[in-house]
Amino acid sequence: MPLDAAFAALSDPTRRAILARLATGEASVKEIAEPFAMSQPAVSHHLKVLEGAGLITRRVDGTRRPCRLAPEAVGEMDAFLATLRTALEANYSRLDRLLEALPEDPTPPGTGDKT
Repeated sequence: MPLDAAFAALSDPTRRAILARLATGEASVKEIAEPFAMSQPAVSHHLKVLEGAGLITRRVDGTRRPCRLAPEAVGEMDAFLATLRTALEANYSRLDRLLEALPEDPTPPGTGDKT
């Protein structure tokens, strides 16, 4: 699953809401469409984008096509974000060490009292 497609799919608030709904369990297109003020075909379009990005899967159950989250896709995104999180934590640790090494006097040079 390309991460670009997944993050592009997540840029839309409706698709994020759909994923949040699917996080509670499998649902049909009709069930997913219920809370939205849009047509079922519009919701189907969002589902196609999510499926194309590898974020959801669908199965055939008679005339129904229930959708569910694709856990491996979320895992890949989480691994990518964990890499960024680790880098940020390292940067913050370096900044903390630098700030701890600064002198205790909070007065910047040249701004002190000259009496």
